[in-house]
Amino acid sequence: MAQAGSGEVGWLRDQVCEGIRDRIIAGHLRPGDRLLEREVAEEFGVSRIPVREAIRVLLSEGFLEAVSPRKIVVKQLSFQDVLDLFDLREALEVLAVRRATERAEKPQLDALRRLLDTARKATRTGRAARISRANTDFHHHIVEIAGNTMLAGTLQPLEGRMRWLFQQVDDPEAVWEEHRELYEAIAARDVDRAADCALRHVRHYREEAIRLLFDASPAPVEP
Repeated sequence: MAQAGSGEVGWLRDQVCEGIRDRIIAGHLRPGDRLLEREVAEEFGVSRIPVREAIRVLLSEGFLEAVSPRKIVVKQLSFQDVLDLFDLREALEVLAVRRATERAEKPQLDALRRLLDTARKATRTGRAARISRANTDFHHHIVEIAGNTMLAGTLQPLEGRMRWLFQQVDDPEAVWEEHRELYEAIAARDVDRAADCALRHVRHYREEAIRLLFDASPAPVEP
């Protein structure tokens, strides 16, 4: 098993963290599944130190939960967890879109268009993980264009859980169409239309996720 010096621990932690996160998002690790430090360390070929740190990160991101001091499991998102996540996403996403529409330059718009095209190709494959990644990259680039480091830092811990929720949506064509409308509004420099597209997109996404995860409908949201 590899032994890491202090300078390597952070890199190894990130590798382990990404690997566990990707397994949860892909459904290979399911809610309630237990993580044992020894088994994870053996699987990734590292010591327990980066594994322990990766688990701390994933606990803070809401992917894992400690049901006892010695028992860490994959967290089951509750109905309220999902509502809270989308409330936060709604506020931050609309702000990001407004700032991106105001600040986007042609090279950034060209890159956003390419990401939209990548998402189109991914959608045609029907592969949930690929679609989720492409759609997340599209949203991530909008945040980058917005140019607000505090906003980006606030959204970053949510991205993994949003990727997971993206994979629950059973109509990726509709998601892509909403992204196309959003791109067109940003490219047209129409701040109010872009913000409205972002708001409708997040609310539609919330309805779909709640329907599929809980067989329920969220309470109506004030316009």
